This record gives sequence, C-alpha cells and structure tokens, in this order.
Amino acid sequence: MQDNLTWWRGGVIYQIYPRSFMDANGDGIGDLAGITEKLDYVASLGVDGIWLSPFFTSPMLDFGYDVSDYRDVDPMFGTLDDFKALLARAHELGLKVMIDQVISHSSDQHPWFQESRQDLSNAKADWFVWADPRPDGTPPNNWLSIFGGSAWTFDSRRRQYYLHNFLVEQPDLNFHNPEVRKAQLDNMRFWLELGVDGFRLDTVNFYFHDAELRDNPPVPAGEAKTLGAPDANPYTWQRHVYDLSRPENLDFLKDLRALMDEFPGTTTVGEIGDDNPLERMAEYTDGGDKLHMAYGFDLLNAPHSASYIREVIERFQRLAGDAWPCWALSNHDVERSATRWGEGEDPVAYPKAALAMVLSLRGSVCLYQGEELGLPEAEVPFERIQDPYGKVLWPEFKGRDGCRTPMPWTDAPRAGFTAEAVEPWLPVDERHRPLAVERQQDDPDSVLNATRRLLAFRQAHPALVDGALSLVDVGEDLLGFIREAGDERLLCVFNLTGETLSTTLPQPGTPLQGHGFASALDGDTLTLPAYQAAYLQLDR
Repeated sequence: MQDNLTWWRGGVIYQIYPRSFMDANGDGIGDLAGITEKLDYVASLGVDGIWLSPFFTSPMLDFGYDVSDYRDVDPMFGTLDDFKALLARAHELGLKVMIDQVISHSSDQHPWFQESRQDLSNAKADWFVWADPRPDGTPPNNWLSIFGGSAWTFDSRRRQYYLHNFLVEQPDLNFHNPEVRKAQLDNMRFWLELGVDGFRLDTVNFYFHDAELRDNPPVPAGEAKTLGAPDANPYTWQRHVYDLSRPENLDFLKDLRALMDEFPGTTTVGEIGDDNPLERMAEYTDGGDKLHMAYGFDLLNAPHSASYIREVIERFQRLAGDAWPCWALSNHDVERSATRWGEGEDPVAYPKAALAMVLSLRGSVCLYQGEELGLPEAEVPFERIQDPYGKVLWPEFKGRDGCRTPMPWTDAPRAGFTAEAVEPWLPVDERHRPLAVERQQDDPDSVLNATRRLLAFRQAHPALVDGALSLVDVGEDLLGFIREAGDERLLCVFNLTGETLSTTLPQPGTPLQGHGFASALDGDTLTLPAYQAAYLQLDR
C-alpha cells in the first residue's frame, strides 16, 4: 500500500465520463449527483481514485472539452455545490478525485476569446494564436486540425487567422504569453484549493506551438504513422514537429509541478498524442520536477499480441529512467478494448486476461467505466451520432460515441441509467444490458468480480504496485515479466490467446492463489489454458 502522499504511484484510477455514468435528474444526461449516487459502487471495486472528464461550463460542441468558464459547473451537470458534495463523499469513501484540465484551448465562447478577436490592440489580443495570412490570403502554414481540414480559421474582425488544433470553435491559447500561463495556473489553483487531488491534463504536449510557424514535414513514404488518430484522417500524414511537443513546454510543466507541490498528495497525469509517445512520456515525467505520470496511445490502439506488448515495455524501459507511466487499455476517445483487442476472442475470458496484464505492469493504471464489465464497443446508428469527429470522417471512422454510451446498471431498456420514459443522449446498446452491474454483481465468474479480485490481489502484493519490472523469455506467444520489491519477487505470465500454451520457468517458483486464474505447474513446465494468467513467487 502507498502512503497518502504517493497514492498515485501504482494507484488505479477509475475514469468516469459524466454524461454517461448516471442520470440523477431524469433528463437523459449523466450528472454530478448521479456520480455521487454511484460512488459506493466505484469504491467497492478497490480502486484508489476517480478521474472525471470535463463538467465545466461549455457550449458542449466537443462535450466539455470546449470550456467557456474554467471555474464553474455546466448546469447540465449540476452546480458547484454538487461538485463539493461529490468531492466530500468520495473522500469519505477513501477515493481520491482527479479532474480534467483542458488548458491548451478554450471555447470560442470564453470571454477571453470574445475579447481577443475584437481587434489587435485589446488587453487579450495576444492571448490566442493569431497570424497574418500569406500574401495570397491562404493560412499561415500547413498545420491541420485533428478534426479535419486546416488548423487555421480566418476572422474578419482582425483580418487574421487563429489556430485551432481541434474544432473551429476551440481556439488555441498562446502559451508564449506569460499572462496566459499564469491565468491557467490560477484556474488550477482554484480547484486545488477546493480540495481536488489532482488533474488529468488534456493534450498536455499541445500547449506551445512553434513561434516561427514553420510547416510540418510529411510522413516519408513507407514510414509508419504513429499518432493516435485513424488512418483516414490526413492529420496522420504529417510529422508533427512544429505544432506540438515544443521544447518550451518543459519549463511550463516545471511551473505546474511547483504549483502541485504546494498541495502535498496531489498528482498529475498527462495525455500525450505524439509521433514518439513513449519518448515524450519519459521526457515529461522524469526528474521529479514535471508531470507525476503520463500516458500515450501505445496500448490504446489495435495491436495486442504478446510480442507487441513486449516491444512497448522494452521501448519504455529503454527510455524511461525514473519516469512513471500510467497505462490504460480504454478511455473515452478510443474503441473499447473488448472489441479493439478482443474481437473474435472469448467475450468473457479475454477481458479478464487483458485486465490482469495491464494491472500487473509497472506504473499506474486508468480503468475506464464499463471496462470492469467487459463492455464491447456500442453500435450507434448514423442518425444518433453526436461526436463531431465521427460526423466528419464517417463511414471510415465512426467517431467516439461507441465508447461513450450509457453505463449499464440494470438490464432494463434504459439500463438503469435514466428514467425509463426518457431517451438518453446516446442509445443503450442491447448487447450491454446482459452485462449490467446488476447481472454481474452476484456471479463469481463475471468480469466485474474478476476485476475486484485482481485489484485486491494487486494491493496485496507490493511488487505489483511499485516494484521493478524485468522482462523474461517465455516464448513468442506468451508475455512474461518479473516484478520485484523488497523480499517479494513475482513471475507474471499471460496467455492472451485462445490456445493452451506452455513454457519452461526461467527459475523455480511457487504458484500464488487469489487472482482467479488457472494454470498447471509440472516440474519447471508451466501450462496456461486459453486466456489465463499465472503468478508465481520466485525462490530466492
């Protein structure tokens, strides 16, 4: 167990997407009161804390990632008092509370941008990224928006373009301006003083842009596109050298860490979308003076073979130094892992094995709501699509709605998420109803109860929480590594395939119980049936 100041190091954080977790007021949209109502369930899983996706005042064009007031709650989700009640109840239950911070860009409805766009001489004129057109009137450079098209939009009042890495309605703030940096740190101080335990930092490597506005180079023919975006998106056709991950970002992260250090026990986890995500993760978290944790998209994409996971671990170990990762298999931006990784695999056994694997890696873990139920990606018909990303790239990319549908609490038509007479903001997938919390609660073999066992097992073994990790050779199709802390040395082996596989132990060990998986040890030969894990205490 970690102490209260370093709870995050090896902690497990449960991500809640407020729109889809629980609707307490019966309007078809989840809210803060609904989250508070279900915190006992979250605590029963055995996680250390929660991360709330944005609930701030917003026009909701990107579902809260377009903030128009950084210090208030959107009426859709409740009030600031509702948040304070949520915070108090979570702390009563021993849960830490982390909240999203979307500081690289705001909504175009934010008062800062409303003032900035008026002319070139107002007090906020330099608070956003403005640039003159080229002589022919075209945008200043070739930068692209993740959501499609140019990252620049012309504003007739200033007769300039403004930068938006995402929606047109999400202008990028100019972090080269020290007033902007101070204002965003002050906004975060507001929430820290309310008592939050940390921040998940959206697009943490997007804060600074190249001051010279140089063009990004293309991805050379035949080279892999590594950003966490679909291939159908031209955004992946560039090497993102100048529009993100600029060196100036490191100094700002140090200023942010200094703020966090004023509030002992708080933490940060940064989202990194980059051409070299593991390198950036290591750079942003090493030295103990920047981010506490960071995550990339290496386990949030399609490959899931043992050799691929082994390569990710090897690369991070080679780069990491004292950096600390936060691993996740699912979140609100990617297809659910039970489909993305588990398509064609056993729908109950595979999610258990995948969870065992990620919960055994060195680092912290984010567990996305519904992942503990083994939910597959939901099917959302085109006419119900809400995500602007999906609308632009349909049908090659259907957007992110399929991982954001309502949490199934019961097997009723509305899944216990909202009143039966109310149509939820996204439809309930019929395949989710049999997987509801109510249906899995009393089934010892359910994914839900397997998750609880795994979390309890993790907490009972210090080596799994904060121990060192060294890979071992257990064959091409199995993944194996040793976790070690103090006197405890554990061999962890995972079979993510539908076949029975065997391996020779690298050294003698005694199988551990309490994790819920089956394996057989005959001499030094370990045999794992399909979708199983083995944990052995190694002899000294």
